[in-house]
Amino acid sequence: MPNNMLAAIDLGSNSFHMMVARVVDGRLQVVDRLKERVRLAEGMDDFKNLSEEAMKRGLDCLALFAERMQSIHPDDIRITGTYTLRVARNAQQFVERAKQLLGHPIEIISGLEEARLIYQGVSHTQHTQGRMLVIDIGGGSTEVIIGEKYLPMALTSRKMGCVTFSKEFFSNGKSSEKNFNAAILEALHQLEPILTQFTSLSWHQCLGSSGTIKTVKELLLAAGGDGLITLAGLEHLKQQMIQQKYIAELDLPGLTDDRRPVIAAGVAIMIALFQGLGIEHMEYSDGALREGILYEFASRQEQHDIREQTAKGLADMYHLDTLQANRVKNTALSLFDSVATSWQLPPDQMRPLLSWAGALHEVGLVINFSAIQRHSSYILQNSDLPGFNQEEQQALAALVRFHRKAIKAYEFTPIPNYEDQAVWRTIRLLRIAVALHHRRMDNILPHIAIRVSDDIMTLILPRNWTESNKLLMQNLEREQKYLKAMLWELQLEVVD
Repeated sequence: MPNNMLAAIDLGSNSFHMMVARVVDGRLQVVDRLKERVRLAEGMDDFKNLSEEAMKRGLDCLALFAERMQSIHPDDIRITGTYTLRVARNAQQFVERAKQLLGHPIEIISGLEEARLIYQGVSHTQHTQGRMLVIDIGGGSTEVIIGEKYLPMALTSRKMGCVTFSKEFFSNGKSSEKNFNAAILEALHQLEPILTQFTSLSWHQCLGSSGTIKTVKELLLAAGGDGLITLAGLEHLKQQMIQQKYIAELDLPGLTDDRRPVIAAGVAIMIALFQGLGIEHMEYSDGALREGILYEFASRQEQHDIREQTAKGLADMYHLDTLQANRVKNTALSLFDSVATSWQLPPDQMRPLLSWAGALHEVGLVINFSAIQRHSSYILQNSDLPGFNQEEQQALAALVRFHRKAIKAYEFTPIPNYEDQAVWRTIRLLRIAVALHHRRMDNILPHIAIRVSDDIMTLILPRNWTESNKLLMQNLEREQKYLKAMLWELQLEVVD
């Protein structure tokens, strides 16, 4: 099974995104997502010039993306710039600097092309019935599309976004009724030219696909909602923000720090959309521009231990990336062999489990990359695994459940016949192996020595390697924080 990697990079007005996926049997399997909030539109002045500070934020982000791009063939990468890079007078200056950094061309796409790709992303990732209305609220523009199945029927891109509207209507820092009314009125004015066409087409389902819409959904869920976005829910959020008076002090359950500065403008735009288009309710969709780009790429390409056989059969069934699985597995086993004696890890019990966990930790990609550790654990816990007893199956699921992200120890259930300490220490080895192979490349790891003492783990890393692999070092530094929360220490010792 080929492991063709495709990448889409979206240079948005608020955030830069990178998505990496594989093509498996004609469909996409997301293997990585990177996101940095760069606030590009925020750095555009009244004369539509990008500030040096805003450009530097963008270039710093792209320097990290450049590392990740090294493992992907240039023909399989597409980089697109949207609203801010469409309208900024000095956009070309930024684009040239970015091209030098990335060694890859950057396409500035039109609003209609952006809308078309967004629709492709949503229609390929969402189970839909009948005609649908798709809305994406970005930092500088809002795309509105009506289509059926994979065919868009009406497309538009309006010059209203959560960042630009924040600057225009909420620049005094107040979430006042006056500011809301002005923003809603302008959004309705922007929508007026397309209302007749769009309302005449009708639709069966409305889907929203942006960070703004995801945030609104989460705010309404935190307030006791059912996951659907309604005009009544939006009006309720608006009144809450008006009562709290100042945007910097907004305190709504589910509101993150990075969304706080732009949420009022986002809600105002959504209210105008609901009012103008007569939307009854909206659902959130994960699919968006990046998925649309990748689906277009995809359309152009078309031992005797029974437990070992079971693991291999599972990997084949779910079309796992065996190259990546072997990288993680082999590194994890190498680390295990180095510390098994010091950490008193029973090799006959824990080493095979670590091997299978490394081989199968990405089985949850068949469901979704987001929360893959949960999906993988669920599949392993609930599948028929010939040759595995219940305890082995439970231990395997536990290793995979905690292989990434923050560790929620309260979700761990002690496993009969297994020492908790041995399980947790083996989990730590798997986590390090996964972090080290984040770039999914062969021959990039130097010899990494490891030593352990109680709950202190030290990785000895060559200095020249750390300096040329800053993204990987960031992953390890993030892992330090995750482990510290469990009162475990990960030391990174850099040597010449």
